[in-house]
Amino acid sequence: MPVRGTIALLAYAASIAAANWLTDRMGLVPVGFGLVVTAGTYAAGLALLARDAVQDTLGRRWARVGIALGALVTLAFSPSLAIASAVAFAAAESVDMAVYTRLRADGWGRAALVSGTAGALVDTLVFLRLAPFPFEWAALVGQLVGKALWATAVPVAVVLFVRQVRRGRVLRHTVGA
Repeated sequence: MPVRGTIALLAYAASIAAANWLTDRMGLVPVGFGLVVTAGTYAAGLALLARDAVQDTLGRRWARVGIALGALVTLAFSPSLAIASAVAFAAAESVDMAVYTRLRADGWGRAALVSGTAGALVDTLVFLRLAPFPFEWAALVGQLVGKALWATAVPVAVVLFVRQVRRGRVLRHTVGA
């Protein structure tokens, strides 16, 4: 197994477990504008990006291994969250994978952004219905904003910017201006 793939797989499983641990410890937390999110929302959003890295480096089947590993770690502190998380991540991963695979040939940024947003919607809807705390519409909207914008769009933008800097494209445009 390639080192990059191993790192991606471990990051995926760890982000799932971290999201569940934060949610278990802190529940719903306010994020402003009357919205709330599960405390693990940002880690869950990052998990959707890590899933794309697993697919790119190891293939689609390994993404399910990452979900299983994350669920196994979660079982240690919250069996109910482990079940809700595994079902939500599996459903989101299926949607994310279908969208990402179809769009990947057109570039990583677009594929990761669109698939991450689609996966975030599915993950949020399924998880909030199965998680062991009351469903709140403010949590639904808050999680979508947290996952789709802050945990998907912003990291994708940062990765794309760093790639441009590493290729020297950003410096050429700013120095010559």
